[in-house]
Parts: sequence; C-alpha cells; structure tokens
Amino acid sequence: MLVKYIFTSERLSVQVHPSVEQALPGEAGKEECWLVLDAEPGARLAIGFEREMTADEVEAAARDGSIETCLNWHPAQAGDFFYLPAGTVHAIGGGLSIVEIQQASDTTFRIYDYGRPRELHLERALEVAKLGTYDPKNSSKASSKHALVDGPWFRLNLVVGEPDEAIMIKYRGPMLALPLQGEIAAYSGSCKAIAGECLLADGLNSLDFSASKFTLLTQAT
Repeated sequence: MLVKYIFTSERLSVQVHPSVEQALPGEAGKEECWLVLDAEPGARLAIGFEREMTADEVEAAARDGSIETCLNWHPAQAGDFFYLPAGTVHAIGGGLSIVEIQQASDTTFRIYDYGRPRELHLERALEVAKLGTYDPKNSSKASSKHALVDGPWFRLNLVVGEPDEAIMIKYRGPMLALPLQGEIAAYSGSCKAIAGECLLADGLNSLDFSASKFTLLTQAT
C-alpha cells in the first residue's frame, strides 16, 4: 500500500491506472481512494465522464484540449470521500488538501496535461480506461459508522476516539494509522505521529489513541 498527502496549487494531469488484470509486465494495477481534508472555495475533482464516450472521442478531446469539458467535475469539500476503481479517468484540481490511499503502484497513464511538456500515454490509457460516468455509490461523506473501503486490496476506516471492538477484531497484523486531528502513539510511546504523518504498527493493540480525536486506519487485505 501507499499513503500520500497531496496539496495542490494547480490542476494535476488527467490520468488513469490499470487494474491488476490489465497490467502488463513491468506495470502494476492500482485502485485508490481520496479523502478531502481541506478545500478552497470552488475546488473540484474530475472523476469519470459526463456521458458515455468512445475511444475515438476521448483521443480527439485529449489532443485538442477539450477533454476538460468532457469530464465530470465534482465540487469538493472537507470530508468528501471518493473511491476510484482501476480504469477510472480522473484529475485533481487546485486548492485541495487530500489524503490518497492506494495499492502500491506507480503505473500512471497520462491522458492530458494542460500543455505541460510531459509524456502522454494515450494508447495504453485508452486500453484500460472506463469511458462512462462515475458511479455515485463510490462517493460519500466520511463517517465512522461504516467502513470507507472494505475491498479486495485494502480496508480503510475512520475512527473517532478509541476504536470499538468490531474494529479491533478486523485490524489484526501490520497496519497504518493516520491521525487527522491529535496524535497517535505506538510501542509504549516510543513512536508517535501527528496530523500529516503516517504510523506503521504491528496491530491496534500497540496503538495509544488517548491523544487522538480522528484517525484513519488502513491495512492491506
């Protein structure tokens, strides 16, 4: 797994990742999710298309720059959560602070980069991309009442204060803890993490939640 904190001052590239099944030798599949930590007024995220597209339409729009108008741009606010299945075309706009949790993969196919002089990967992108709309069932407001992710690659839960028994049972073995507010300590206080950091622990039993209010817990499945 990879955990990233992303802070954007400008739009990031329009891109897509393959699934494990679609990945070729030397590539790796990637499913990922975003939790918006903070958003400036008008900040947006692009996920999926406004309508069902053809590969030829997407290629033409990527080449002439009109692909921005084809994407479905979602207004973003703190607490918004989005799961991105592999193959979902996406882009992060400016003015956002996001925590991104994903399969450990750096395989990214850029479709459009706003004229910046970086390589594009249109052929592979179109081979793996889903060219339709984004399923709203994959987005929600982050809540401790339900698992944010309980999928084939990783699980993710938001915990308020101390984790309950159901969470304790689920998170056995190596895991990551990300304090969103306050501090997490492990191993009798010898290792600590604050907001913006990530702590690796052997399991929940080694963590001290007494100084944390909101914490993300995640683990490979």
